Amino acid sequence: MLARVAESLYWMARYCERAEDLARLINVNAHLMLDLPKGVAPGWRALVDISGADTLYCEKYTDFDEKNVVKFLIADVDSASSIVYSIQNARENARTIRDVIPREAWEHINAFSMWVKEKADKSLSRRNRFDFLNEVILRCQTLNGILSGSMNHDQGYLFFRLGRNLERADMTTRIIDVRSAGLVSGGETERYEHFDNLQWMSVLKSLTAYQMYRQSMNVSVRRAEVLKFLFLSEVFPRAVMHCLGDLEDGIQNLPRNSVALAALARVKQIVKTDTTPMTQIELHQFIDQVQISLSAVGQALSDNYFWTGIAQRHGALRSVA
Repeated sequence: MLARVAESLYWMARYCERAEDLARLINVNAHLMLDLPKGVAPGWRALVDISGADTLYCEKYTDFDEKNVVKFLIADVDSASSIVYSIQNARENARTIRDVIPREAWEHINAFSMWVKEKADKSLSRRNRFDFLNEVILRCQTLNGILSGSMNHDQGYLFFRLGRNLERADMTTRIIDVRSAGLVSGGETERYEHFDNLQWMSVLKSLTAYQMYRQSMNVSVRRAEVLKFLFLSEVFPRAVMHCLGDLEDGIQNLPRNSVALAALARVKQIVKTDTTPMTQIELHQFIDQVQISLSAVGQALSDNYFWTGIAQRHGALRSVA
């Protein structure tokens, strides 16, 4: 397989996963704003923090109000974190490898991209936003289903899985970090204690994890158990450890995998750290370590298997195997 093909499959998966996770986040945040009283609600800035695009946002807008944040995360073509940008780039990566993926997958993502460009501006109003975001989630999941059910599960599909799981693990850590930083500690006041459970529930719902948490943990929603579930569960597909396990299974089937496997082993070792006694500052520092280590895994994949990384080191196009 050509390195450029592997890279396109990998990034197609990452962009699609990013769009789906953003759609979930915006929906959940809107619902949380309705559930919490004024003065306790976390506002909209947290979503920009999760996207990691604070600098670009501040260049364009002065206020972190609902209208600006939603426009930035849905329809801004200059923001690498927006849904429009992500789907357009997923489509562009798919276009370059139309002979590799099933025709149904290309037709689906091409139609998806045109639909997003047409509907994005109309989705900024509250009236249309919920249906638009749900459709984005459904179409992203449909693409995953098409590829899972009709594409050869060979090296190409392997790189698609690698991209999806690395993006998913990264997004899970971002959501935990920013969402939990915005939560109110239940012990601060009697007033805030009533909302602590609701806010941690929003962390789970941002990852579509609430029902699976209740099934797996068999306890009420509490900080320690939520963190344990989202970091260490090996059966929930959006938990960090489950994503790392899938990444490891995939990388083991690749040649020249020692550097990537070593980087992945470092992430797994960090994630196993007990988060129960951590303060919020310590949790933030811990998540920073996880994200830096995940970035090292992505860099190892790029250096060894993708055209961009290989060309930078050797100035020539090579194949993965």
